[in-house]
Amino acid sequence: MKKEIYITDYNCVTPLGFNVDSNWNALLEGQSGVALHKIIDNQEAFYASMIDSDELNEEFNRFFAQHTIDFTRLEKMLLLSLQPLVEKHTVSESTAFILSTTKGNISLLKNQPELPEGVYLSKLAEKIAYFFGFKTKPIIVSNACVSGVMAISVAKNMIQAGKYKDAFVIAGDELSEFVISGFNSFQAIGSGPCKPYDKNRNGINIGEAAAAAYITSMSTGNEKFRFKVLGDSAVNDANHISGPSRTGDGLYASIKNAMTEAKVSPEQIDFISAHGTATLYNDEMEAIAFNRMDLQNIPLNSMKGYYGHCLGASGLLESIISMESALHSILIPSKNFKEMGVTQPLNIIKKNQTADIKYILKTASGFGGCNAAVVLEKC
Repeated sequence: MKKEIYITDYNCVTPLGFNVDSNWNALLEGQSGVALHKIIDNQEAFYASMIDSDELNEEFNRFFAQHTIDFTRLEKMLLLSLQPLVEKHTVSESTAFILSTTKGNISLLKNQPELPEGVYLSKLAEKIAYFFGFKTKPIIVSNACVSGVMAISVAKNMIQAGKYKDAFVIAGDELSEFVISGFNSFQAIGSGPCKPYDKNRNGINIGEAAAAAYITSMSTGNEKFRFKVLGDSAVNDANHISGPSRTGDGLYASIKNAMTEAKVSPEQIDFISAHGTATLYNDEMEAIAFNRMDLQNIPLNSMKGYYGHCLGASGLLESIISMESALHSILIPSKNFKEMGVTQPLNIIKKNQTADIKYILKTASGFGGCNAAVVLEKC
C-alpha cells in the first residue's frame, strides 16, 4: 500500500501580497496585479503582473537584513516564500528540496559578455538550499509551464518511493526582457488585461511570483490543514514546439490518469483550477479536454487575470489558491470573463460564491506539448 502524501503548509509572494492571507483577501476583493509596466527600454509598456521592487526589498530586509550575501530579485522572492515554512518544519537528512522554475536568474544575462555562474538553475537551487541548511542534493523541475504542478508530483512520488521522508517544494519566476520578448515574438501577449476563455481574449499577460509548499507522509493530525495528494500525471502529446494540441489529447490523458489514481469520478470533482492562459488555442484545447473527461459542468476558473502567467511558479501558486478556496469554502471568479469564447461548454465561475470543496483538480499545459494534472483532497 502506497504512503499517503499530504500538503500541510504553504506560502506565496506575489504582486498582491507577501503571504497567503494578504493574497486571499485581495482576491476576495477582486484585485488584480496586472497593470502596464515598462519592461523593455525601446518598446511600449506591456500589461503584466509585477512585484514592486521597493516593497520587495523592504520586506526582504525585515527578515534578512543581517545577511551580507548578495541576492537577485528572484532569489529574494524565493527566500521570502520559503522562510516561514522552514521556521515551522524540521530540515533533516531525509528532507528533499525541490525547485520549480522555467528561466531562473535569466536577467543576469543582460549586458554580460560572459555567462554568469548564477544563471545556471543548479546554482540557483544550491544557493537557496544552502542558505536554509538543506542536506540533500537539490532537485530541479524545469518543464515549461507545467513545472509547478509537476514539482508537487515529483515530491509525492519520491516520498512514496522511500527516497525522502518529506519535501519543501519552491517555485519561482520573474518578469524579464527575455521572457517578454519571447512571448511577444509569438504574438501571444494580450493588448490589455487577459480574459481567459472569453470571446474577446487576445493573449496572455506575463506575471511573476514565488510559492512554497511543505509535503509530507508524516501527518500528525495537529496541522491547521491537510490536503492529500491523491493522484497525479504528466503526459506529453508532442504536438508542436509551442502550439497546443487541437484535440486535447495530452491534457485529457493527464487528467484521466490522475483521476484514475485518485479513484474519483468526474462528478466527484468540486472545483477545477485550470491553466487558462487566454490565448485562442490554449483555452480551446482545455475546453475540449475537459469535455472529453465529462467535466464541463464542474465550476472552473483561471487565476491568470489576477496574477498573469507566472511560468514555473503558476502551477504551485494556483494550487495554493485552490486549497485556500477549499478551506474558506469560496469559489473565486475567473477574472475578466464575460462571454463564452470556446466551442465547448464550460462552467466558468463568474462571481464569488460559497461551495463545499473536497476534491480539487489542478491542471497545467505548456510549450513542447507538456501537460500535467493533480487531484487534491481536503482532509
